Amino acid sequence: MTNYKKAYIAGGCFWGMEDLFRTRPGIKDTEVGYQGGENSNPTYKNHPGHAEGLEITYNSNETSFREILDYFFRIHNPTTVDQQGNDRGSSYRSAIFYQNEDEKAIAEDMINVVNQSRKWQEKVATTLEPYATFWLAEDYHQDYLVKNPNGYTCHFLRFDESYIKEEV
Repeated sequence: MTNYKKAYIAGGCFWGMEDLFRTRPGIKDTEVGYQGGENSNPTYKNHPGHAEGLEITYNSNETSFREILDYFFRIHNPTTVDQQGNDRGSSYRSAIFYQNEDEKAIAEDMINVVNQSRKWQEKVATTLEPYATFWLAEDYHQDYLVKNPNGYTCHFLRFDESYIKEEV
């Protein structure tokens, strides 16, 4: 367990993000919730300013924060402000909640890499926000697309090719 770390991201509706991340190599657990908002103990009906986010528990011997962000930038549109698919509002913003300066630097570098790739017509709008309490969403939101296989999602793999290039 000493190699287990957590990452916190938001990229639109949390159902689709969780569904795609939960089976990735090195990912040990995913939880959906609310982060970065104005109230304590937010709920789906009352989460002003909170993003619908994802807490990812991963084994750092099997994957890295950079690899998590690489996948994150390939499964949602990071160039839209407060929107993914049909979902609109700050709840659906693209955000990385960094826990320390190393994560912030990795996130800044990945944003530069994504912008330089020119895979998107617009610049990345993903916000970098300091870690704030992650509040678990209600039980019915956890593993939603496992429980409801035909449920709504706007997430899918947009680019097969990794943004990360092999270092020599």
